[in-house]
Amino acid sequence: MSFIFTFIRILCEVLTIAIFARVIISWFPVNPGNRLVVLLHQVTEPILAPLRGIIPRVGMIDITPMIAIILLQIIAGLVR
Repeated sequence: MSFIFTFIRILCEVLTIAIFARVIISWFPVNPGNRLVVLLHQVTEPILAPLRGIIPRVGMIDITPMIAIILLQIIAGLVR
């Protein structure tokens, strides 16, 4: 059981870093065909897309990455 909890914690941390990296990269002009950008979108979109359907934008700001990071940190904290 400890292996599963450790896996979930590590997965949450990796996803948090990926979402954070995606947010930072979105601030800069980057070629959308860049392998890193494509990889970050493929990894993070399954988490962010459902949240975008639930959480509305705040003006021009998409707060779903922030909500996703908070949820991932809560999940990681619960399995400790």
